[in-house]
Amino acid sequence: MTNARTSLSHPAAVLPAARRLSPNAAFLLQASITLGFLAGSSAPTPFYAIYQRAWGFSSTMLTVAFGVYAIAVLLALLFGGRLSDHVGRRPVLIGAALAQAASMVIFANADGLSDLLLARVVQGVSAGVAIATAGAGLLDIDKSRGALANSLAPMMGTAVGGLAAGLMIRYLPAPMHLVYAVLGVVFVAQAALVYFMAETAAVKGGALASLRPRMSVPVGVRGPLLRVTPALVSVWALAGFYASLGPTLLIGLTGGAGSVILGSSALFVLAGSGALSVLATRALEPHALLRLGASALLVGMSTAMAAVALRMPALFLLGTALAGVGFGTGFQGALRTIVALIQPQERAGVLAVLFVISYLAMGLPAMIAGYDVAHQGDIARTAYEFGSGVILLSALAFFGAVRR
Repeated sequence: MTNARTSLSHPAAVLPAARRLSPNAAFLLQASITLGFLAGSSAPTPFYAIYQRAWGFSSTMLTVAFGVYAIAVLLALLFGGRLSDHVGRRPVLIGAALAQAASMVIFANADGLSDLLLARVVQGVSAGVAIATAGAGLLDIDKSRGALANSLAPMMGTAVGGLAAGLMIRYLPAPMHLVYAVLGVVFVAQAALVYFMAETAAVKGGALASLRPRMSVPVGVRGPLLRVTPALVSVWALAGFYASLGPTLLIGLTGGAGSVILGSSALFVLAGSGALSVLATRALEPHALLRLGASALLVGMSTAMAAVALRMPALFLLGTALAGVGFGTGFQGALRTIVALIQPQERAGVLAVLFVISYLAMGLPAMIAGYDVAHQGDIARTAYEFGSGVILLSALAFFGAVRR
C-alpha cells in the first residue's frame, strides 16, 4: 500500500532512474523557471510606448498595466503560495509553466488594452505560484545554493527580459510576436522537463485548506522578517519604479532622442548590477549584506536624483548601477536571514509571505507614481518624490542592520 501511494503521489517515482533528472539538473531547471518567468514579466516593458501610441491609452493606464501584474502575483501568492507544500512541487510547476505559455499567446495576439491587461493577469498568477514553488524546490535540493539562486535568478531574468525584447525590436522582424513565441516555447519545454524531476516535497493532506489566504509566519521568523522588511520594501519599490517609468525617464533625459534599447537599459543596468553584486558578495554574512545594500541604495538613489536635476543620462545610469548593488545585496541579505530560520515543510509558505511583501512594494508605489505623472505631467518631480521615499526606507534599513 505504501509503494502504491508513493507512485500515485509522485509520478516521477515510476520512471526508471536513468530517465530522471539528476538533483543538479533539477536545481538548474527550477532556477531557470524563476529566471524565465521574471524575463517574461519584463519583456513587455520596451513595448509599452508602442502599445500606448497604437492604442491611445494614458500614462496612468501604462502603470496600471504594470500594476495588475503585481496584484495578480500577490493574489497567486496569497491563494496558492502554500499549495506545493501539500501536492508537491512538480504538478504546480507544470501547471504554472503551461499557464505562462498561454499568457505569451495572448500577448502575441493582443490588439487592445484589454488584451494586454488579460495577458498580464494570467502571467502574474502563474508567476506568483511558480516563484514560491521553484524557490522552495531550490531550497529542498540545496539550502545554501538555493538561497543564492533565489536571490540571483529574479534579477538575471529581469535584466535579460527587457533588454532582449529591446534588441529584438531593433534588429529582428516581427518583434512583438517573436519575443513572445520564443518565451512560449521555453515555458512549454520547462513544463515537459519538470515531468522528469524527482519530487522533493512530502505530499500531505490539506491542499484545499492551503488555498485559503493566510499570512502566517512561524513565531521564530516573525521578528527577523519585520527587521528586514524595510530592506525588502526599498529594493522592490525601486525595481517597480524602473520597470514602469524608468524607460520614459531615461529617454526624457536624452531630450526624447533615445531608442527602445536605451529605454530598456535602465532596468537592465539596475537588475544586472544587482545580479553581479549577489555573486560578488555571496560570502558575506546576511547582516553585512543588509548594511551594504542600504548604503548602496542611499548613494545610488542620491546620484540618480542628482542626474535627473542636472539632466545627465550617463550619471543617471551610474546612480542606477550603484542602486542595483543595493538591490542585489539588500535582497540577498533579507532572503538569507529568513531562509536560515525556516523548516522544510514551511518553505513555500514563508517564501510566499516574503514575496507578497516584495510585490506589494513593487506594484503599489509604481501605480501611485504613474498616477502622479499623469496628473502633474512632470516625471522628474515624481522621480524626486519616489527617490526620497526609497532613500528614507534605505536609511531605516541601514539603522536596523546596524542595531542588529
